[in-house]
Amino acid sequence: MKPIDLMYQTMLAELGQRSLDAAWTADFPPEGRFTPVTVKQRKYWYFDIPDGSGGRTRRYVGPADDPEIAKRVEEFQVQKDDLRARRRIVTTLTREGGMVAPDRMSGDIVEALAAAGLFRLRAVLVGTIAFQTYAGILSVRLPSSVVLTGDVDIAQDFAISHEVHDSLPPIVELLQSIDPSFRAVPHRSGAAASSAFVTSSGYRVEFLTSNRGSDDYTDQPAKMPALGGASADPLRFLDFLIRDPVRTMLLHKSGVPVTVPEPSRYAVHKLIVATRRHNDGQSAIKRDKDIKQAGLLFEALLQTRRASDLALVYNEAWERGPAWQEGIRGGAAMLTNDARDRLSDCLRTGAIEIGEDITMPF
Repeated sequence: MKPIDLMYQTMLAELGQRSLDAAWTADFPPEGRFTPVTVKQRKYWYFDIPDGSGGRTRRYVGPADDPEIAKRVEEFQVQKDDLRARRRIVTTLTREGGMVAPDRMSGDIVEALAAAGLFRLRAVLVGTIAFQTYAGILSVRLPSSVVLTGDVDIAQDFAISHEVHDSLPPIVELLQSIDPSFRAVPHRSGAAASSAFVTSSGYRVEFLTSNRGSDDYTDQPAKMPALGGASADPLRFLDFLIRDPVRTMLLHKSGVPVTVPEPSRYAVHKLIVATRRHNDGQSAIKRDKDIKQAGLLFEALLQTRRASDLALVYNEAWERGPAWQEGIRGGAAMLTNDARDRLSDCLRTGAIEIGEDITMPF
């Protein structure tokens, strides 16, 4: 797997800083002010903006003990945007640096949702659109055959959605600003709420949330107050995927700051969900992509000396019980021989580094 040159890695880091500065300035204009609020004995930052009628609009920012947020609160008045320079950086990274840019539709959708506050409200980009960002995170070139997508999947923790006391604008209006043909998809359960939205050409945006309760909730859309009127499909194993996500850049236009799953979690999760796919139609195609993406990440993690990362999250998943172990074993059995060898090497190396025993899935 060909590595990405250090020069381009440095450029990506610079782009991330500049884009975060720009996004922060857009979200928090100088006429507003930050306000601390204590909820359940924990301090959070909110941002108050005058509404022109003597009142105010309040936005959720994040935990006060997050060092990055604390720094931004101190410095937001002096942040400046350099749009043209960021566009040049994105162009260089994608054309020369070997990093991956999303298709225009996917990029425009994520950009619009990010500008509306999606990631500020602690949502996480999942699926292939998130996988595209791993070229930059892991500094390796990814083959184009596994980074193409025709949808955007977004996850948010159920408790977070109910506790931030803030929301996106109406989700249908946001999506229709990109493509007027976007419409809500009736939920398969017959419920009035929708967790998915689709265009006339079939492009799909879907919202997901974790389900750690009864299986009775699996086929029922969950109400998500922070998602602008959208509900979300509760899915098993999703809480593992979106735990401790990482910030990175989607290389679209001048760069879009996004939050994605940690790569090791993504790889283990793909092994599990591949076993939940059907054997026909689009489900079989998605299963094959799941396995290929997992195999590529095992190779990349081994090559970039991140075996300990994989070992830690693998053990976390394994220790969750028989259903998780069955999923890991089933997914590992679908790997090619080469990918299976890389997984074994990565786990053995990682086990030594973290000083823990690991049960192989083979």
